[in-house]
Amino acid sequence: MEKHITLPLTEEIVKTLKAGDTVYLTGTIYTSRDAGHKRMCESLAKGEELPFDPKDATIYYVGPTPAKPGQVIGSAGPTTSGRMDAYAPTMMSVGARGMIGKGARLPEVVEAMKKYTGVYFGAIGGAGALLAKCIKQCELIAYEDLGAEALRKLYVEDMPLFVIIDCEGNNLYESGRAEYLAKK
Repeated sequence: MEKHITLPLTEEIVKTLKAGDTVYLTGTIYTSRDAGHKRMCESLAKGEELPFDPKDATIYYVGPTPAKPGQVIGSAGPTTSGRMDAYAPTMMSVGARGMIGKGARLPEVVEAMKKYTGVYFGAIGGAGALLAKCIKQCELIAYEDLGAEALRKLYVEDMPLFVIIDCEGNNLYESGRAEYLAKK
């Protein structure tokens, strides 16, 4: 099913999404990779606030390239999500609901998605230049010293994604593989 979603990503919206859905996101998302996630989780462990409000937030696992003149951002393709698996349950425990990346997730992350009503969106790897066209605004908000891994606030319009794992734990990587093998 095709769905157009305006962020923030509320619990009610997440509950309507099913593995395999095509989704077009519009609104504010945040960028972070493993170095940024590590810092955020260290801050949370110290009782400190995050650089953005995580409630109903969507985090895009990306380290964009620098913008060329006249562009908002450079190429912005997804990072392998497994690099954030150690941090994702903590981020969901403080309110983050959506994750955008590529690749499989650990069972602990899937369990956290079920517990906290989260969703994992897949973006097409290798299509960073095309995905960047959906990004209309980009603002550096924290950890500038991390370069490409700094935290950024993005405004996206109709960012094309797929629901890979829904809040019930249904996994497109597993169901798609099973469907393919059944046809063989």
